[in-house]
Order: sequence, then structure tokens, then C-alpha cells
Amino acid sequence: MRILVLNGPNLNMLGTREPHIYGATTLADIERAMRDRAAARGVDIDFVQSNHEGVIIDTIQQHQQTIGGIIINPGAFTHYSYAIRDALSAVSVPIIEVHISNVYKREPFRHHSVIAPIATGQIAGLGWRGYLHALDWVLDSTANT
Repeated sequence: MRILVLNGPNLNMLGTREPHIYGATTLADIERAMRDRAAARGVDIDFVQSNHEGVIIDTIQQHQQTIGGIIINPGAFTHYSYAIRDALSAVSVPIIEVHISNVYKREPFRHHSVIAPIATGQIAGLGWRGYLHALDWVLDSTANT
């Protein structure tokens, strides 16, 4: 099995961007932890981070036939990218939306996700470990089908 992990704008800045909100863990640290967890379960992971909406859409379309699940932190695209939402809704695999911070305790504009209604589930506010929880859930849910 292969899992696709997508990260949207500014997530390449983790570790230095607002560490009081996002912590000191870098995106490379998260990817390493996820690879280790996935390898222990015999699963491959593809990681893509982009500040460009089209790259994320192209990646979803290119991988849709070869993946068993998607974990996505859309960043700011969460709130307005109907194009990413449409690309995700065309894929018939579990989709977990992840946010490092608790977006519901932050500015009101962050409370709305256009992705959530088509996602299988959402994890917010558990820090970088939310990615690991998402991975475990995807792997456990696909193992039971």
C-alpha cells in the first residue's frame, strides 16, 4: 500500500514559522516519523509540499490510481480551495484532513474548511503527532476492508 501525504502553503516553514503556534518540529521531522511508522507496517508514503494549488491538484490526479489513502494539511487552501476539494472528491480512498494547531481556537476565518465536508475525517490541534494519528487511522481502516 502507498499513502499520499500532502502539505499546502507555508508548511515548508515549520520549525521556524510561528513556533508558539506550530512548534519547533520541521516538516522533515514529521516526514521522518511518518516514514518510520509506515515502514514498520510495510507501507510506502509519498510526500508533497507545495505553495501552489495546481501542484497539489496535479499530484492528487497523478496518484489517484496508486494510493490507499490521503493525508492532507491544506494550510490556507483549507478555507477557499474548491479546486483541491474537487480533486479530492474525485478520489475514492480515505482522506484525513490534518491541522497542527486547533484551528477552532484561532481566528474566525480559520474555522471554516471547504475540505472537511468531503474528507473522511479531520484531526486538529494535536500538534505534529496528528499526522501519525491520521496515518494509523488510514492504515487501520484500510486493513479492515
